[in-house]
Amino acid sequence: MREPQTRVVEIFVDGACRGNPGPGGYGIILRYQGKTKEISGCHPKTTNNRMELTAVIKALESLRRPSRVKLFTDSNYVVKGMTEWLPGWIQRGWQNSKKKAVLNRDLWEKLAALAKKHRVEWIWVRGHAGHPENERCDKLARQAIRNCI
Repeated sequence: MREPQTRVVEIFVDGACRGNPGPGGYGIILRYQGKTKEISGCHPKTTNNRMELTAVIKALESLRRPSRVKLFTDSNYVVKGMTEWLPGWIQRGWQNSKKKAVLNRDLWEKLAALAKKHRVEWIWVRGHAGHPENERCDKLARQAIRNCI
């Protein structure tokens, strides 16, 4: 990993799905030096976990250079995956602790590669608990679903 600049980018993400599987959306807020940018998108048939991962991937892809990132998500799946499970999955050839194939491997591999470019602090926030940016990301994700169907 190249050493990121001293700049700190705050990223807030959320994914949502209407049905699981079903149409899904993601919402992202990027904040840097007092400026805020919102991003959202959708997929017509997906799962909630894929949308949570896609939100993080799209957010990190939007960064133009290596950065220190504070990434806020209500997905324990994303936080634990990146901070606890990933090394074991890789060591076991992308099998989980039950010796089954890791779900969403394509997205995990993409996310792991993107995360190496930055210094990411993975921060879990409780969903639907009044966290303003998380609530906004949830709204963006749900609006994206409506635009997709």
